[in-house]
Amino acid sequence: MHQRQVAKWLTCLMFMMFAMTSDAVGSVIPAIIREFNLSMKAAGSFHYVPMAAIAIGAILFGFMADRFGRKRTIIVGLAVYGISSLLFAFGNHFLFFVVLLGAAGFGISIFKIGALALVGDLSETAEQHSGVMNTVEGFFGFGGIIGPAIVAALLIAGMSWKWLYVIAAVICALLIVLASVTRFPADNRAPRAEPVSIGDTLAMLRDPYALGFSFLIMLYVTVEVAIYVWMPTYLGHSQGMAARLAAGALTVFFVLRAGGRFMGAWLLARYSWTMILAVFALAIFVCFLGALLGGPSLAVFLLPLSGAFMSMMYPTLNSKGISCFPKAEHGVIAGVILFFTAVAAAAGPLAMGAISDAYGDARYGFWLATGFSFLLLLGLVYNHIANPARKRLFALGVSEYGPAD
Repeated sequence: MHQRQVAKWLTCLMFMMFAMTSDAVGSVIPAIIREFNLSMKAAGSFHYVPMAAIAIGAILFGFMADRFGRKRTIIVGLAVYGISSLLFAFGNHFLFFVVLLGAAGFGISIFKIGALALVGDLSETAEQHSGVMNTVEGFFGFGGIIGPAIVAALLIAGMSWKWLYVIAAVICALLIVLASVTRFPADNRAPRAEPVSIGDTLAMLRDPYALGFSFLIMLYVTVEVAIYVWMPTYLGHSQGMAARLAAGALTVFFVLRAGGRFMGAWLLARYSWTMILAVFALAIFVCFLGALLGGPSLAVFLLPLSGAFMSMMYPTLNSKGISCFPKAEHGVIAGVILFFTAVAAAAGPLAMGAISDAYGDARYGFWLATGFSFLLLLGLVYNHIANPARKRLFALGVSEYGPAD
């Protein structure tokens, strides 16, 4: 039991470390624009490049956790990510940093797939799987809070933003040591006649359950990323008290998102997951629509509030999507979902920025995000009414975890 708890904490800390750098990009970009005299489009590569690398890595390396085991996959991924982050200390050129971010993205895709597969091994029931996933993503949310805070502290102290990545590298080294000495849950998966390969990942792209959950996750991620990439720009038009509140709006969003994820296990134990997500999707749509109709003075309250309703979306959809497949395929399906996650995280803000530039106002980009939130609402209402994955989740719950008590 002790080793299982250590493995769970390891997973939580990996997600926290990853979020420290990924969610701090909004704080880093203004600094690199000044330092390298960049356009916003060029500086945005600090977000687009690692997301693209994660998407590509998810397809190329998604099979590793199922073929080589969770521990080896996690250690390899952490090593790639840690070395790439450490090298930030030795560079001073923008292109060099972008290349490092691409390498780090590959490392993230590898260790995150291993970690997501490990969540299934650590869970004793399908319901517990969703609870553990919400806890793990809660730590991701916590990392999204402390990452920008570290950047702010570094800049105030007159230090370079790049030391954020060196700090992440140090944490990464500690996690490699912890992963090396931790005994992971025994591998009780049935042996396969053929080793898992990238072909299994490509075959998974044709599965309707993999595609269905991935589509919902893409819609959600597009809506969420709109907040931490473009909300500060939209709120830049605030005046009076709203302008003062706008400075802390992103922090409030991250705090509500993280706090809600820690409550996820409690809610899922008491209410239907399909109903919770449908209700929360409605609340997100109302927040976005109200933020547009009410202007920045109302958006400064409603957009951060949406974080409370977004909190359970990604971990629960991710958990249910992975649980639709045997544990022997958890690495592969985690890679497929991660691919669509990263594509949405890169393409969503890019599309919003293009529309905002075309019409000269960030408000038009948020109309696009509001449209995606409406599509997410429709999808989750249908999911609650029809519950198309119910039979498959029940069957896998019995075969992989045993009958419920």
